[in-house]
Amino acid sequence: MDPPADRVDSAPRASRWTNRRIVEVATAAVGGALIVGAVAANQRWLDGHFLPSFFLPRGWYVRIETAVRLGIAVAGALLAVVARSRLAGLVSRAAQLVVRIAVAAALALIASELVLQRVHLRPTGWLVAEEEPRRQPDARLGWVLAPGRVGRSVVGGRAIDYAIDPSGYRVRGAGALVDPERPTIVFAGESVMFGEGLAWEETIPAQAAAMVGVQSANLAVHGYSNDQAYSRLVQELPRFRRPTAVVALFMTALFGRNLDDDRPYLDADLLWHAAEESPRLASLAALLVPYRTTRTVELGVRTTRAVLRATVELARARGAVPLIVIPQFGPEDEAERLLRRRIIDDTFPTLLVTVDAGWRLPWDRHPNARAAHEIAAAIAAHLRNGEAQR
Repeated sequence: MDPPADRVDSAPRASRWTNRRIVEVATAAVGGALIVGAVAANQRWLDGHFLPSFFLPRGWYVRIETAVRLGIAVAGALLAVVARSRLAGLVSRAAQLVVRIAVAAALALIASELVLQRVHLRPTGWLVAEEEPRRQPDARLGWVLAPGRVGRSVVGGRAIDYAIDPSGYRVRGAGALVDPERPTIVFAGESVMFGEGLAWEETIPAQAAAMVGVQSANLAVHGYSNDQAYSRLVQELPRFRRPTAVVALFMTALFGRNLDDDRPYLDADLLWHAAEESPRLASLAALLVPYRTTRTVELGVRTTRAVLRATVELARARGAVPLIVIPQFGPEDEAERLLRRRIIDDTFPTLLVTVDAGWRLPWDRHPNARAAHEIAAAIAAHLRNGEAQR
């Protein structure tokens, strides 16, 4: 004997009602979690996980973070209050369609990862292969400047020549050489120290050396972290017979580079590690959302302290005056100050040079000639004063 029709229909209806309630509760939970996350991710938390940026002013960075937090909170509210019943109804009516969409999305991500595995992704510090000054791969350092050539780039409407000697140092022009027998101030760093967008005579090393009256050796390489700059210094400093000073650069806005592992890197014990490969999608996501864990930041702080300390000791071992110059564009905000003090204390020979926030190249964040002059003058005065006290 067949059961009554109303009993046959009641079981599916009860199942659909249960599924609908589960989806509603889950959607509300997700929405609530988004709201809680947006509230919990206050500026202090954000400053601890999204480090200062060289390419974005602090004010812009904070406004972007605030807008994202607001967007997450609004999305959470819509899910928790408005969309939960509609989404639950859609799932209950077309559960198979929802599953197909989820599976298709997962397969699309897997396919994207497989395709990107065939694409050569460059390290974060060297994304553009044809950028001037040209670079070439180096097994130990990741990359170095292509030696013995002159490149030209148009920056801020000016044509700038980048002359690189056979040793990979920036020099005045083609055919110019750095004499390792002469007294020399050795400069280590990245594009700021190199002089991005500046003629050779406008660069920090050229101006500071001219003010002191000795030769300069510009070892800086675009995109370098502090540990790469130190490793290059270890290689090159023994070539100089009479190094009078070693000037290294540190900026909190560039600290994030010290945390990258997609190029050869040093750890807090100054042990060398080969570049690590991450999933391609994860690498692209990290470029768009540069989140750093607390552990990663702490390891970066320890490594940077060790590298800067080793730089100072290396200079002193060669009888050279060590100096860590810290360019600061405009007033230093609290987040930058806290990060700097975590890394550098009073035992480091440092020189904090504050310049006008507007002294940058047009459509670029690098220092212009006026800023470079102020930084160079501060370095020269510090070195002359140190020599006078000997």
